[in-house]
Amino acid sequence: MAKGYLKINVYGENIANPVKSANIKILKNDQEIFTTKTDENGKTELITLDTVDKSYSESKQTKVKPYETYDIIVEALGLNPIRINGVQIFDDVTSIQDVYLTSIDNEQGEKTDNLPPNTLWGNYPSEIIEDTEENNKVAPIVLKEVLIPSTIVVHDGTPSNTNAPNYTVPFTDYIKNVASSEIYSTWPTETIKANVLAIISFTLNRIYTEWYRSRGYDFTITSTTTYDQKYTRNGTIFEPISKTVDEIFTNYIRSGIRLEPLLAHYKNDTNEEGYLSQWGSKELGDKGYNALEILRYYYGNNINIYSAKTTQNYPYSFTSTLKSGDCNIDVYILQNSLNYIRGSYPGIPKITNPTGYFDANTENAVKTFQEVFSLSPTGQVNYQTWYKISYILTAVKDLTESIYN
Repeated sequence: MAKGYLKINVYGENIANPVKSANIKILKNDQEIFTTKTDENGKTELITLDTVDKSYSESKQTKVKPYETYDIIVEALGLNPIRINGVQIFDDVTSIQDVYLTSIDNEQGEKTDNLPPNTLWGNYPSEIIEDTEENNKVAPIVLKEVLIPSTIVVHDGTPSNTNAPNYTVPFTDYIKNVASSEIYSTWPTETIKANVLAIISFTLNRIYTEWYRSRGYDFTITSTTTYDQKYTRNGTIFEPISKTVDEIFTNYIRSGIRLEPLLAHYKNDTNEEGYLSQWGSKELGDKGYNALEILRYYYGNNINIYSAKTTQNYPYSFTSTLKSGDCNIDVYILQNSLNYIRGSYPGIPKITNPTGYFDANTENAVKTFQEVFSLSPTGQVNYQTWYKISYILTAVKDLTESIYN
């Protein structure tokens, strides 16, 4: 039988508060099949689970669900337990399940999350509904430039549903979540990249035009495929998708001389002009098309890839890739940042006597950080690793300040 893999990360209220020694139970058909605990960084070991052959996710078919699902129960001292049903496991793919536990002071009791199926398998509305008259107009451009925000606000329902909650979500987490909900992680890398670029561009168009906020709503985007893209609260993320997003999250597409990111519509299988066919993009990836070629196939030859700045208020900016043997102020900042993060993630080795020289101890600490946060463990600090270090550093500092203020 085919095998897939699962990593579970357990946190308290936020990512700056990993939970050590949380009890994990994995169930199939309500039968407990595996138990484990989280380490000092709130992570489990890589868990191997049975699943179906990847061929079922590599061609459009409706007979066999192309992944296996498992349920997990997470318990920890002083925190409310949670059960998550429907964690998806694909053949030869690592699934990443983040779990957030609340304090028992909230008296919430055990919570249950039921994860929905992937949109390519489940029964979801395929049409994006927008007012016809409004849709024929150019949306108002409010922002002066395209920027990658630190977070966006996701409305978990249709725009008119005032009872649906709003969730503030880190931008990269949102893109990973949507891509993991909308496509299969077993697809070719260039196909994944093309779909991620479409998802990023759609999202940035909503931000750039302030599509919902200019209409009086208090959110950035909705979670429903009827209007936007599928976002699953606490949904499973897949490592190939996660790595792609980390590599290109500042990139987006636009058409010709237009300034706004393309409102990149897509459907699972369509010949409709101006829509990317997800299954069609998979076939093009199989044929060797790169991401830009796939996107131009569906959106036209005027499509190009651009890069945007981030708006995250990080204390330090990325300058260049840092690696073994480097000696400068950026290395010194890196060393002290990793040491500070150790306050929450003690599994990251301490860099004794930071000097600004990128030595073996620094490389080891970087590799451990990359492993903890599902980055390629190269030991070098490129933009993606620097961004993640900055993000975690900010989260840990915010948590520390909230405790002592």
